[in-house]
Amino acid sequence: MTIKFLAEDDRPREKFLQKGKDSLSDSELLAIIMGSGNKEESAIELGRKILTSVDNNWHQLSLLSVKDLMKFKGIGEAKAISIVTALEIGRRRSRQKNQKKIFISNSNDAYLALKSQLSDLRTEEFWAIFLNNNNKAIHISQLTNGGISQSIVDVRILFKTALDHFSTGIIIAHNHPSGSLRPSREDINITQKIDEAGKTLNIQLLDHIIVTQDSYFSFSDAGLL
Repeated sequence: MTIKFLAEDDRPREKFLQKGKDSLSDSELLAIIMGSGNKEESAIELGRKILTSVDNNWHQLSLLSVKDLMKFKGIGEAKAISIVTALEIGRRRSRQKNQKKIFISNSNDAYLALKSQLSDLRTEEFWAIFLNNNNKAIHISQLTNGGISQSIVDVRILFKTALDHFSTGIIIAHNHPSGSLRPSREDINITQKIDEAGKTLNIQLLDHIIVTQDSYFSFSDAGLL
């Protein structure tokens, strides 16, 4: 790499120190993670190219695998792992933030509580929010993860977790990696099964949320519960 490119690669760090992290563009942030570019492009230019390929959307970037990132010239395994790791840290940070006790008054509240966990996954995961009498979330957890089109939840594990946390209400949720908000026959069947089991234990199923990258479907809002 030339001195010109080396100097440009250092500029985001200098800008970070002089003006703070909020002053950095998305490509500059990515350049810092990568550390360097390639023979033809500085780290900033390479970062800009990578972000442009995903419409400058961090969620879309998080869907790329290490192998996907290595298709860009100048991105080896180490750089690709650094990018994926940084995005995973951001996802886990957001998850911890949402673990606070929050009040769930409607389907949108439930969606926002689980959006960071479910919206950018390539495979299906099944999560649940466990609530007390005041509709405060007292526990949020992943129950299963599965394939591209289906994730089966064990109803016994779901209600054991509810009983362990003295929950009086639950909201279940899973994602559709396909982007479709239409509930499948399996989605409807498991919802009915959980609803019936909850009545026996006096634990109310309040909603079932299907999450995609930028939207959600609520069984309750649709009159299916």
